Amino acid sequence: MQASLACFPHSHGNPLLKINPQSQRLNSLPTLFSTSKFFTPQHQILPYPSSFVLKTPKSPTIGTQKHGQVRCGISSNGYSANEKKGVKEWLEACGEALSNAFPLWVTLGCVLGLVRPNYFSWVTPRLNIVGLTIIMVGMGMTLTLDELRGALSMNKEVLSGFVLQYSVMPLSGFFVSKLLNLPPHYAAGLILVACCPGGTASNLVTYLARGNVALSVIMTAASTLTAVVMTPLLTAKLAGKYVPVDGSGLLVSTLQVVLLPVLAGAFLNQYFQSLVKLVSSLIPPIAVGTVAILCGNAIAQSSSAILMSGGQVILASSLLHASGFFFGYLLARFLGLDVTTSRTISIEVGMQNSVLGIVLATQHFGNPLTVVPCAISSVCHNIFGSILAGIWRHSAPVEKKD
Repeated sequence: MQASLACFPHSHGNPLLKINPQSQRLNSLPTLFSTSKFFTPQHQILPYPSSFVLKTPKSPTIGTQKHGQVRCGISSNGYSANEKKGVKEWLEACGEALSNAFPLWVTLGCVLGLVRPNYFSWVTPRLNIVGLTIIMVGMGMTLTLDELRGALSMNKEVLSGFVLQYSVMPLSGFFVSKLLNLPPHYAAGLILVACCPGGTASNLVTYLARGNVALSVIMTAASTLTAVVMTPLLTAKLAGKYVPVDGSGLLVSTLQVVLLPVLAGAFLNQYFQSLVKLVSSLIPPIAVGTVAILCGNAIAQSSSAILMSGGQVILASSLLHASGFFFGYLLARFLGLDVTTSRTISIEVGMQNSVLGIVLATQHFGNPLTVVPCAISSVCHNIFGSILAGIWRHSAPVEKKD
């Protein structure tokens, strides 16, 4: 690359230094600077946009003319280093674009699952688990072990999230079913999914919304482990049917899909940071794509029943999750929690473990239509959550300073 240098007084005057245009080699600059009588130890080279600025004091050798700053401009016929984006920068830009379009991909997956359910015939239960595990390892890579320990010590936040999880959603499910006068089988399914613990997708949405991922993971684990008691108890009280929950199965799935992958990701982030930096730009698009596929698959499994149910169940599920997101945030703020924590709790409360609801409805309710609200729920909370993530991702919370 060839370059030329010319130094002019900042405000006026003739050039103080010139490089012969026929000799534009950069290696001539050190000789020029070292031999010029104007460059004394008192002179300083200061940064100036697209140039160097040489600050010079008054000097008798320059005569009576006052010199301020001397601008030394460099022109080049090549490209600067910051004009060339590397592969990693392009991957990060693509990942950011895909993450920002999260609602679009989820909606597309759901529509395909509804009108072309055969497109998801390749998605097996084993692939579901693998996909969720990969997502949670990626979430763990954004954390450190210290952050997880810090989240465990957030007693007020975890307790608030737990109480709101098992109060706002079950009560919302009960009142929405009464408000819309749902048939008994739809009402039972809606209340059942409302009494389920927080879903794994809430951790991804919290990450995309720039919330407290460590707190989200701890709250998901807490609500899932206590679902052995809370889900059957609340379903029996509000839906009039006792639904036993497999405690050991929930424990295994929580360890397999939530805790162990997150711990593995945090361990990698703590001790293998070079590897994490290498793959970090791939985490958001992979997570978004996986969730879109899983949502489409959930709809594909019950597409015919959903098409038969009409708009009433869709409205009921939408009201249920809108209530969870809204009151989860509002009540968290009322309890004195900061904006980031309140957003995290809102996402955790508004997003349910719909897969667990589908399994329980299939096993313990005689009417197969009871599954429909659970399947629609998986779509509603992901669409609402992805929209919130898109909004909150670009609106950093402003906390008041004490």
